[in-house]
Amino acid sequence: MFHYAVLVNALAVVVGASVGITIRRGLKDEYRRVLFTSIALVTLGIGIKMALKTEEFLIVLASLALGSIVGEVTNIEERLEKLANFVEKSEGKTDFVRGFVTSSLLFLVGPMTILGSISIGTTGNAELILIKSLMDGLSSIVIASVYGYGVMMSAAMVYIVQGLLVSFAKTLEFLSTPHYLNDFTGLGGLMIMAIGIRMLEIKEIKVGNMLPALIIVVVLDWLKLTST
Repeated sequence: MFHYAVLVNALAVVVGASVGITIRRGLKDEYRRVLFTSIALVTLGIGIKMALKTEEFLIVLASLALGSIVGEVTNIEERLEKLANFVEKSEGKTDFVRGFVTSSLLFLVGPMTILGSISIGTTGNAELILIKSLMDGLSSIVIASVYGYGVMMSAAMVYIVQGLLVSFAKTLEFLSTPHYLNDFTGLGGLMIMAIGIRMLEIKEIKVGNMLPALIIVVVLDWLKLTST
């Protein structure tokens, strides 16, 4: 769990957020919005590219629908928001809360998180996570320039989640096979598209409530595999 690459990824978010917060103080609102719109559009594009890797769209659809229902019932996103409210000692959807939730989801929903962590845990190869660290650091600059300190808090989520994935890498190694990875990537892509739509303020989609779908898609693909 304490692999150096996981720590580097968390620190990259902290450093990037620090730069973004510094920029935030001296940058006009219209310029911050231009930067934010740019990364939102790139996020949307990445999501579309990932979604096209889907192998079984019905499985992804079922996973997204069931996962969202589970997320709504358990109020996952609301719990994440309350955690940020507790840290900030605030109420409601402040910039801090939005920054924490948006960046946490963006940095953790995607194949690089899974593949990179599994690679570290099974072979010790940290290349993917180090590349991801650079990407997350750059994204942190832009997101923090709009939302501020909440992005910095997401570094803890990055460290904990990726650290746990590294610890259980040998158990999760099967996820790196195409049978599981394609649908997982496609589902992650749809969720990242939803993050992009949310960042563009087109629609307030509760992406956090979709998180159970990432488990359900693996189960459904396993059921499909065992039934053939």
